[in-house]
Amino acid sequence: MLSLTGLMLLALPAYAQEALSTGSGIAAVGAGIGMGLATFGGALGQGRTGAAAVEGIARNPNAAPRVQTPMIIALAMTESLVLFSFVIAFFLQGKVH
Repeated sequence: MLSLTGLMLLALPAYAQEALSTGSGIAAVGAGIGMGLATFGGALGQGRTGAAAVEGIARNPNAAPRVQTPMIIALAMTESLVLFSFVIAFFLQGKVH
């Protein structure tokens, strides 16, 4: 009985297989789509921010310093979202083997 138990316990590792990487292709596609959408959305947001700031300065040139600072802050926030998306996409790429 003891030898049968020992045989059963030692036989399990012999039949074990390494796990296959499931979903590595999906992670790569997700990373690519995420990077593309982040770039597209960031470019649209920055374009609209710049257009609104230039339009405001064109209507009232004396307000340029008051318009420029919030515009730069808004552009930095928009760009940070794009950079966060790139970081997440690179983490997803790191999981692809």
